[in-house]
Amino acid sequence: MEPSLRVLWATGRNVRASCPAIVLLLGGSQPSLWILSWALALVSFPGPLPHVCLGLAPYPQFDGKTSFGMSVFNLSNAIMGSGILGLAYAMAHTGVLFFLALLLCIALLSSYSIHLLLTCAGVVGIRAYEQLGQRALGPAGKVVVAAVICLHNVGAMSSYLFIIKSELPLVIGTFLNMDPEGDWFLKGNLLIIIVSVLIILPLALMRHLGYLGYTSGLSLTCMLFFLISVIYKKFQLGCVIGRNETATESKGPPDLPLQGFNRSCEAHMFTVDSQMFYTVPIMAFAFVCHPEVLPIYTELYRPSKRRMQAVANVSIGAMFCMYGLTATFGYLTFYSSVEAEMLHMYSQKDLLILCVRLAVLLAVTLTVPVVLFPIRRALQQLLFPSKAFSWPRHVAIALMLLVLVNVLVICVPTIRDIFGVIGSTSAPSLIFILPSIFYLRIVPSEVEPIYSWPKIQALCFGVLGVLFMAISLGFMFANWATGQSHVSGH
Repeated sequence: MEPSLRVLWATGRNVRASCPAIVLLLGGSQPSLWILSWALALVSFPGPLPHVCLGLAPYPQFDGKTSFGMSVFNLSNAIMGSGILGLAYAMAHTGVLFFLALLLCIALLSSYSIHLLLTCAGVVGIRAYEQLGQRALGPAGKVVVAAVICLHNVGAMSSYLFIIKSELPLVIGTFLNMDPEGDWFLKGNLLIIIVSVLIILPLALMRHLGYLGYTSGLSLTCMLFFLISVIYKKFQLGCVIGRNETATESKGPPDLPLQGFNRSCEAHMFTVDSQMFYTVPIMAFAFVCHPEVLPIYTELYRPSKRRMQAVANVSIGAMFCMYGLTATFGYLTFYSSVEAEMLHMYSQKDLLILCVRLAVLLAVTLTVPVVLFPIRRALQQLLFPSKAFSWPRHVAIALMLLVLVNVLVICVPTIRDIFGVIGSTSAPSLIFILPSIFYLRIVPSEVEPIYSWPKIQALCFGVLGVLFMAISLGFMFANWATGQSHVSGH
């Protein structure tokens, strides 16, 4: 009697969640039956076979507990950066339609980049950016990825603390009717240390990123309040054409801005000037969230590539709407005279704007712990890859990072230019270059041939990232050579 052959499909809850595990039950040991059964499996199975089918170690099990909504809050909070305050300035130097079109293109590219990351994570069963680097490029790739993540997120944390350092003394001084420069307890350097110890450190010591979903929701609520206030102020101020600075100070209502009034209440749909080349890279990096994607994926409840891609798409879509509305109404309030820091255009004595400043401060403060998590994970993957979780190490890394960032913000006055270089190199690497390299190196040629359209797309995507990096660095060095300044921010 011929041995029986049965192919049993069982849905296994492994790293891919929706990936069916192939179990071949053979009633005999004839080579022809083994070959036939493997051929049937390869033809039937739509994607790359799991490790179990290839005789390798099974994927690690990820038992996430963070809901879809909380994951959206965390990823949206990771996307949202201090650069939102300068988007109206970017629109003033690109035009309304050109800005929105460019912002949409960048949002779509960022979503595609996350698709590449999730595809690679599904193929090899890895949920760490650094391990993907090691799988694609060897040990050197792991070091490079960890260094890029650390540099980029330290720069982002520093930009948030710089906002706290500059804005919090003004807000407290206005509320207390005191001079921020005259009292020692209103010094920005002291206040960022207090905020770091009392607010940021306790949140950064949480073991799981999912617990920060509530603070991320509060942070996004604060930025939504900022957006609503910008829209309200547009209709309250109206068109202020015809007023000059002197007339405003003497006759204008107290809630009008004291400087920077536009000479023409005319919106430009398309604008090309020298400042455009400084604002475009800032817009391009407005959706950097890639170091946080895989940690959030790990803690997602019922994780699957499709579910995590939906989290990313909802987060990116929400941030696109918030960015677009903030830039549009901010620009339509002040037109071509809008400054890089839009809040500086409003009156310092306006109670609503004072509340907005406080909300922005709260938002960036609650974002710092979310940005710190990938740095700590990168350091642990790099320095302690085989060590079990340890509370002393967990706490020590958080303390070390916060001390480092506080020292940088306090002691280095020109840190904006330093992190400008870091942002011009790490951001395109995280968005464009590394995901495309991972896809080209990790996805096997049996699944996607090297000349297939998906891999050609990934190659072009990486080349685009190299061009972004070259353009950003080129104009930054040109800016330094001419002694001009430009807006910066995450």
